Amino acid sequence: MSKPVKLTADQASDLIFDALVGAGTVARNARYLADAVLETELAGLDGHGFHWLKVYCEHVQAGKVDGKATPVVKRMTNVAFRVDAKNGFAHPAIEKGLAHLIPAAQDHGIAAMAVHNSYNAGTLGFHTAQIAEQGLVALGFANSVPAMAPVGGRNPVIGTNPVSFAVPGRKGRVAFLIDQSSSTVAWTAVKRAAEENRVIPEGWALDREGKPTTDPQKALEGSMAPAGGYKGFGWGLIVEALCAAVAGANRGVEMGSMTENDGLPVGAGQFFIALEPKVFSGGLFEKQIERLIASITAQSGARLPNARRVESRNKMLKSGLTIDRELHDVLKAYATRSI
Repeated sequence: MSKPVKLTADQASDLIFDALVGAGTVARNARYLADAVLETELAGLDGHGFHWLKVYCEHVQAGKVDGKATPVVKRMTNVAFRVDAKNGFAHPAIEKGLAHLIPAAQDHGIAAMAVHNSYNAGTLGFHTAQIAEQGLVALGFANSVPAMAPVGGRNPVIGTNPVSFAVPGRKGRVAFLIDQSSSTVAWTAVKRAAEENRVIPEGWALDREGKPTTDPQKALEGSMAPAGGYKGFGWGLIVEALCAAVAGANRGVEMGSMTENDGLPVGAGQFFIALEPKVFSGGLFEKQIERLIASITAQSGARLPNARRVESRNKMLKSGLTIDRELHDVLKAYATRSI
């Protein structure tokens, strides 16, 4: 096995940005996306950063996603926005929409934003964190290709459909952040296990007959297990309703593949809600959030959601990131085209 490549955060940022541009993404669409990929790697979410970047570059080059698309934001009311990603990346569409969503929520107490004709939103918590850093409570939802069957069924009808909730802290910080799929684990975890010929823990997935399996390949042919049984599938349905029906995007079963070059646009949807907490809380928001956090962190061994990601980020900013050499060389080949 070849030795992994070690990169500083700045070197990794340059590699990500240059690979996207080299594959055919215009610079204005690549920056926010590159920042998201880097943050995902720094957070220690193995398989969600560099691994997906390779797919992003392949899809741009193949024309499956339009790296030159210009998203369009339509103001429906003073507090409602609809963003057309134009079959380009989700990230520039979300970034452009947030420029309207955030000030609207700050002015009116609440605002919502729907994104359609979109793509893989990546780590959903990256986007909700942007909202929370502006002093707003954030809710984010994203639907995806079918990977989860209904309870009692066998055929996947919705994706792993993540939900994210970010709470603002003092001085532009994020107090805490929740970012989780509606399935027990993310689909990528099973995909990586299949690629590396590793068994998966029982409870992660079901085979085509609806039976629990530890074989990742059978899991990919079957269904991801919903988190908490029927409750997880229920959360996934909420996401599907918001992202496909309310946002007017594709249902999971109508999407093009998020991994294969099938020539079809993904057409996914995302939905975000931003709240100005001071409008609703009667001045108690910060005090109550701080007390809530203290009730958790005061317990030995207890931790807040996202704490491990923050610890990983702080560590990697000092020690650097590692990337598989073969994957590095593929990304480097894309990057050299932009130089």
